[in-house]
Amino acid sequence: MVAAGSGVRIVFLGGLGEIGRNCFCLEVDGRILVVDCGLMFPDAAMPGIDLVLPDFTYLIENADRVDGVMLTHAHEDHAGGLSFLLRDISFPIYGSELSLALARNRIEEAGLLDRTEFIPVYDGERRRIGPVECQFVPVTHSVPHGFATAFFTPAGTILHTGDFKLDLTPVDGRRTDLALLGEIARRDGGVRLLLSDSTTAERPGFTPSESTVGATLRTLFREHSDKRLIVTSFASHLHRVQQVADAAIGLGRKIAFVGRSMINNMALARELGYVSIPERALIDIEETAKYPPGEICIICTGSQGEPMSALTLMAAHEHKYVKVSADDVVVISAHAIPGNEANVSRVIDSLHRAGAEVVHLGNAPVHVSGHASQEELKFVLNLLSPDWFIPVHGEYRHMVHHAQLARAVGVASDHVIVCEDGDVVELGPEGLSVERRGVPAGYLYVDGIVGDVGHGVLRDRRVLSEEGVVVVIVTVDSKTGEIVTGPEIVTRGWVYAPEAEDLLEEAKQVVRDSIADAAREGATDFETVQRHTRRSVARFISERTRRRPIVVPVVMEV
Repeated sequence: MVAAGSGVRIVFLGGLGEIGRNCFCLEVDGRILVVDCGLMFPDAAMPGIDLVLPDFTYLIENADRVDGVMLTHAHEDHAGGLSFLLRDISFPIYGSELSLALARNRIEEAGLLDRTEFIPVYDGERRRIGPVECQFVPVTHSVPHGFATAFFTPAGTILHTGDFKLDLTPVDGRRTDLALLGEIARRDGGVRLLLSDSTTAERPGFTPSESTVGATLRTLFREHSDKRLIVTSFASHLHRVQQVADAAIGLGRKIAFVGRSMINNMALARELGYVSIPERALIDIEETAKYPPGEICIICTGSQGEPMSALTLMAAHEHKYVKVSADDVVVISAHAIPGNEANVSRVIDSLHRAGAEVVHLGNAPVHVSGHASQEELKFVLNLLSPDWFIPVHGEYRHMVHHAQLARAVGVASDHVIVCEDGDVVELGPEGLSVERRGVPAGYLYVDGIVGDVGHGVLRDRRVLSEEGVVVVIVTVDSKTGEIVTGPEIVTRGWVYAPEAEDLLEEAKQVVRDSIADAAREGATDFETVQRHTRRSVARFISERTRRRPIVVPVVMEV
């Protein structure tokens, strides 16, 4: 690999081998253009973690070379990390007007507006950002105004599809611009390198049009004319919300938005003209009690079972204004993001316990993906005929399947490269080379407002959740090493103390014997007594119960 600054490089910081954290750097003539800056939702193995970010070390260390961040679209897995990166470095943000408006909300909440500039770009526009000329190609996705982007570099054209599908009947009429993609593929030597969305590369056929969901929703509203409809979806899925609203208004229902992000996004979308809902059809959630169930539609957050979201609170009977009952039909118009399946299932169970009917993707076509399936991916590969191909955006198996599709349609097998986070790709006149794990690209965990929760903290949390904790409290004479008071043993998650008195008494005797042994050896200092206590209790617990709780010795000296 050549040193940074002497060629065209791509540095992958996230999104390769997982769903989320999408972020890569395009480096030309020593300057860096960051493409997307996303986050990932935690899974069950990350207790207490709120969000997972890319490791921004590389960008922070090279902050003086960053010309900006370019957003392909407004989803959190592509834009949700901006407010965290802006804490460390300042940069302008490029994207569609909608993408910038949605990103601005989060950045404003974080109090970081003074650290950035929002620069809108438009369909088909060519714009120079630093040394790179970019062209923004309209693509259809589940949030409006997404882009594929062509980067015209000294090493040839690099094209990044962003998240896309080939929807021929989109709700807003803005289709993926295949003509412009074809034109880019024919000019200046064609597409040298293609980076393409792999999220649904395992799914055969074509992804259905978003407009098909509207037909299903209209049927549901007609069939349940006497019930209140509660519909949850991503707050950024403006086309889905528009179709829910159209179905409700068509049958004379009033609409109430619930959930902060839903309320904020709909106000913004209506202001910018991306959603059309007449004011007369809208009411505040506290007014819904005045209407019969069949005259109300609630559109809310919570499609992923998030703990404090509107739908989760409703399911737990904790929402201030909405009490779910047999008068409700709840429609979950979304697919569970990997890692959220258990949360969604719990919410569905709770809704059923409350007497509601629940409609979801498992029993009705109330959701379609915003990502291209196999036949669409093959079509784009054929249209662009890239010299080199790297699948991006997906779990490792998704990228492997996408690589197989590329080979099947004629991309040379040795020109199809499956990369992972941390890999550095260099594209030059002679070809493409990869430096594996060339930069740090681990997970940055966010817990509350505190970033960078380390792997050690996460490991301790897992042990606590699985094995419990045992606290040993003892007071020792600092001169003789004799026990003055104690030991006392407090446990949470190992054994239930009132039912294990004999076992706890044995553990106390183990502590006494261990401290006595240390005293006979003349080891009466604080650290040695603490170490003896921890080791002896941990060994006893393992031998007697085959468990490994965290053992915390609290040794006081007098």
